[in-house]
Amino acid sequence: MFKIVKIGVRRSTILILLSFFAAIGITVSAFAADDDEELATEVTGLLRSGRLVISDNQVLINDADKGDKGLAPDKVIATAKENYKKLTGKALVAPPAGSLAERCQKAMLDSIGDVMTKNQALINEKGKAFKGFLPAVFARQVAEDFTAKMKGEVTVKLTAPKELIRNRSNKPDDWEHGVFVQQFKKADYVKGKPYTQTVGTTYRYMVPEY
Repeated sequence: MFKIVKIGVRRSTILILLSFFAAIGITVSAFAADDDEELATEVTGLLRSGRLVISDNQVLINDADKGDKGLAPDKVIATAKENYKKLTGKALVAPPAGSLAERCQKAMLDSIGDVMTKNQALINEKGKAFKGFLPAVFARQVAEDFTAKMKGEVTVKLTAPKELIRNRSNKPDDWEHGVFVQQFKKADYVKGKPYTQTVGTTYRYMVPEY
């Protein structure tokens, strides 16, 4: 389970991927490599932190006897920020005003909130146990909403090895497939380490999950 920025004459894009032995994708333009990785790491971390809220509350979400689950958008966003601090060891800080990083952070937090708003009726439905609102479903919906908000500047995608794909829209492209096979599946690959590469004018960032 990614506006165009210019610096000098250099142009590039970023693609960030989060993987289950899967991936998150971001497409940006004209950033220095350090900025690319920092941006990709934050976007990935926020999505994973929001997904953790859903994972931690699966029993509550599927409680058929309880109506309001207390998972309002603002509550989920606040908890996601707490999870982000635990995940990264630092609090989420506001990026420079007008920067791509600021737009990405706002878009990701807004997407988490929008997905929770869209699913409130389902989450709070009484008399229904299994809701089908799983962490993977939440993450896919957030990734799609975020990508739409960023209008091609930054793209987020969740994927997995070909043999594990259930949703064909998440099928890995050739580069992603190569990373799974040639990097993540190697016995000596550092578990959980992101893999990054500039492909043409695109900076790609892929995080393995197990």
